[in-house]
Amino acid sequence: MPGKQSGSTFSQLRLFLCFLMYCWGLADPACGYFLKNCTIRGNLSDPSNMKVLCEKRNLEVIPKDIPRKVSVFDVAMNNISKIGKLDFKGLSNLKILNMSRNQISQLDNGSLRHLEAFQELGLAHNRLTTLSDHLFQGLVNLSLLHLDNNFIEVQPIIQLPHLQELYIGSNRFTSFQSQEISNTSIELRLLDLSRNPLGIFRITADVLPYLEVLDIAYCGQLGHMEWDVLNRYFLSNVNRLNLSGIEISFERMGMVLQTVNSSLVHLRLNDLVNGSRLKIKGNLSEEFLQSCKHMTEVDISNTGLTQLSEFSFRSMEQISALKLGHNRLSHVPKATRNLPTLKILDLSFNIINKLELWILKLGSNKILTLNEAFMNGLHKLETLNLAGNKLSSIRKGEFKSLTSLKNVLLFDNQIASMEDGAFEGLVNLTELQLDSNKITQTDIRNTVLTGLPLLRTLDISCNYITYVNDDKLDPPPFSHLTSLENLRIFSQRHKRLSHLPINFLEGLKSLLSFQAGSLNIKDLHPNTFIHTPRLWFLDISKNEFTALTPKLFHPTPRLNSLYLSKARLQSLDFLIGANLSRVTFLQVSKNDITVVNETVLQSLPALTYLDMQDNPFTCGCSDAWFVQWMESDNQTQVVGAGEFTCNYPADLKDTKLLDVELQFCTVDLGLYCYISTTCLVLLTLVASFAYHFLKWQVIYGYYLFLAFLYDTKQRNKLTPHGCQYDAFISYNAHDEPWVLRELLPELEGEQGWKLCLHHRDFQPGKPIIDNIMDGIYGSRKTICVISHRYLESEWCSREIQVASFRLFDEQKDVLILVFLEEIPTHQLSPYHRMRKLVKRRTYLKTKDGSAEENPILSGVQAL
Repeated sequence: MPGKQSGSTFSQLRLFLCFLMYCWGLADPACGYFLKNCTIRGNLSDPSNMKVLCEKRNLEVIPKDIPRKVSVFDVAMNNISKIGKLDFKGLSNLKILNMSRNQISQLDNGSLRHLEAFQELGLAHNRLTTLSDHLFQGLVNLSLLHLDNNFIEVQPIIQLPHLQELYIGSNRFTSFQSQEISNTSIELRLLDLSRNPLGIFRITADVLPYLEVLDIAYCGQLGHMEWDVLNRYFLSNVNRLNLSGIEISFERMGMVLQTVNSSLVHLRLNDLVNGSRLKIKGNLSEEFLQSCKHMTEVDISNTGLTQLSEFSFRSMEQISALKLGHNRLSHVPKATRNLPTLKILDLSFNIINKLELWILKLGSNKILTLNEAFMNGLHKLETLNLAGNKLSSIRKGEFKSLTSLKNVLLFDNQIASMEDGAFEGLVNLTELQLDSNKITQTDIRNTVLTGLPLLRTLDISCNYITYVNDDKLDPPPFSHLTSLENLRIFSQRHKRLSHLPINFLEGLKSLLSFQAGSLNIKDLHPNTFIHTPRLWFLDISKNEFTALTPKLFHPTPRLNSLYLSKARLQSLDFLIGANLSRVTFLQVSKNDITVVNETVLQSLPALTYLDMQDNPFTCGCSDAWFVQWMESDNQTQVVGAGEFTCNYPADLKDTKLLDVELQFCTVDLGLYCYISTTCLVLLTLVASFAYHFLKWQVIYGYYLFLAFLYDTKQRNKLTPHGCQYDAFISYNAHDEPWVLRELLPELEGEQGWKLCLHHRDFQPGKPIIDNIMDGIYGSRKTICVISHRYLESEWCSREIQVASFRLFDEQKDVLILVFLEEIPTHQLSPYHRMRKLVKRRTYLKTKDGSAEENPILSGVQAL
């Protein structure tokens, strides 16, 4: 039975170990969530929306470590010169590819054939001169193609039945002919041929029946371009036409407009100031646009207009947008009066110096004051742009009658004062832009910003606001703006602001976004955001914080994006305990952070985007965990991780952090805990089994080990000659009568031996074990009087162990065993050496325990 139990237990132990090894095998770390030269947008678990952005990285070839399931790939603005056949192999899910603004001069045949799901291709601003006839073969889903700003001289043959937008402007085409596009009808809706030296525009077949947008701006050669459209119905769906800067005669222009006038709704005639062009300089007659009856948008910007005929737009019964900016109009043209459907009028960048009531967009003029211009009329006006003028003040009630106004743009003026009630009446206003003026803190008060119940966005950045301390303001400036969601106060001029009053944000209970960068702030009071519990976006970059406190963020549990770049931060420890469990975006670039603590990142469980570029990292064991985390974590993308450089120590300065060998100092606590607990469990099991099945052997081994230690200790103290005693008597107290009555008189009385006895010869005060050692090693022989009680005695066991060591290790015949009782062999099994000794050597044994005629006495006498 014992053997059977032992085998069963061993089997269970083996199964347990196999289970532990299986669990360990499951802990296979995932690949890192960063690319060496690119940035990932999106989630690795949802590749349908994954974007890989590699723009502006000085790449010379297409990166090889791109995830195979990427949907959008952007390698614009690099130095790539050639695209090989295998550069995009395996990217079967790619839908959008942008390779604009490189140095590409060669595209190998078949380089795009692997892209079955391809929809958009950008090759603009490269050095292409020719395109292979089979380059786009197989791209049946391609709908948008950018080939503009290259050096292509021959119109490419593009057999793409589902192409909807084609941009081939700014090349070197001298002609455009429909038969070179396709022999059958295609779905093309937008065609951009602008800025080509076209001498011929010819359409001889109905291959563009769906074309809606045609751009031939700045085309023509030396004032001439042949317009040959065989049938006017071939372009019957064109509704947007750009003829800006075109080199064409007045007669040809009439032919163009007659071809598309039935459907045209948007016409651009910008930059027609050259006398060799349309001869529109100075004025626009009423006959010129008489045939364009269906147009809804007209753009005649930058044509040098000084006046317009009163009936210039009389035929346009549906016009809704008229753009007359960048001209030399000195007053609002009368031609804009009788246009009942007009909604947008752009008169920006003219020389208007007198304000009239029909103005919707008056940016970049020379308006000094409003002079009660909006006291009557314009009740339906929703957007008013007065940016870029010379307004110096806003008086009370200036906008009172504009009850429908939603957006007011007053940026880039010289506003230095605002009266109480300056914006009263604007009950529907949602956006107010007052940035880039001369506003000070005295103008930012609640009596000015009142009467705006629906205001969502307020921009007062780039002004002269300053506070000398963070004391409470009475009253707080925004106490009436309970609906405000976006507040911008960044970049006060001449390093103003310096301090943010503790109740600066009081009343903004709906605030979602707060931008307060570049304000020279050195500290923020812990209660700064106590009034903004819904804050979602916070930008306090470019300040001089050095350190922040976790309590600062306790009132903002919904915070999602935090910008702290260039803030002189030396540590991120303030994020520990900051209650930022919802933050997904953290930017702390350009600070003085040297080490990233593991606890910091654990306090941001939702983090998916981390920007720590341009920090002076310490490349040592202190950052080893951070490096391992960057390489293994697949939730958080560390932007630019491959470009992190070392600042310390000096011998590693400017070395890439990821290139430093830090594996030797990376301690995997999980592994050590696993090994430790496994060993502890195994040790517990082994100890339990040993105690249960090998109890006496363990006890014997323990004492044997102690005897060995004592033997080693005493061996150098005692000499082999000059023994003090003839024999050391080892016996149990229960056997003492026999020793004193039989053994002692015979050996000391008859033989004259000098014996060492416990009660007589042990030195008082000396440790017992030392007395035993001295007695055994100071005697010629050791006589062990063995009985059942002897075997159960702890001190008797130690005495026989020491004697056995002397017997076996010194190879001296010094041990005499005297058995007073019959002891079975199996009872000696725990005492391995004694059992071995009994089997191999002779010993003395009493006869039935009787002292009479006992052979032991004669045996001892013979020694």
